[in-house]
Amino acid sequence: MKNPLLLLVSLFPLTAYAKVTTESLCFELSQDSPVKFELRTYYDSSSKWSGGFVKYAKSSEPITIVLTDSESEILDPEAPWQHTLTWSEVVYGKVTGTYELMTQGSQIVSMSYTKKSTGKTYSFMVNTFVDSTLESGCKWE
Repeated sequence: MKNPLLLLVSLFPLTAYAKVTTESLCFELSQDSPVKFELRTYYDSSSKWSGGFVKYAKSSEPITIVLTDSESEILDPEAPWQHTLTWSEVVYGKVTGTYELMTQGSQIVSMSYTKKSTGKTYSFMVNTFVDSTLESGCKWE
């Protein structure tokens, strides 16, 4: 009786393990602008699923985002790959805008938001000076 139980318990950690990568980035429209948001993304390597949310500094509610496009390209063989991720913003089941994040290696090249109803695009800058943890998010002061 002890051996089957021991076997079952020893196999459980192997089946329960899944690597989920989380990233939290803080963006603002300009240095003195009140428009600031946190982009938090999740990636599950075992299921190849991505999801996330944005949370604006002046809001208590996060907004769901869904990865809708991912492109990678080599601009120069001596430079890191350029990755462009497009996230659709979903509010009450409808796409209300898109966020586009472009990176080259670990550097953020650009972040923009396009509001679907007006077509207007806003460019944001990453703020690496804001304290941010996965538990509390961006701590805007």
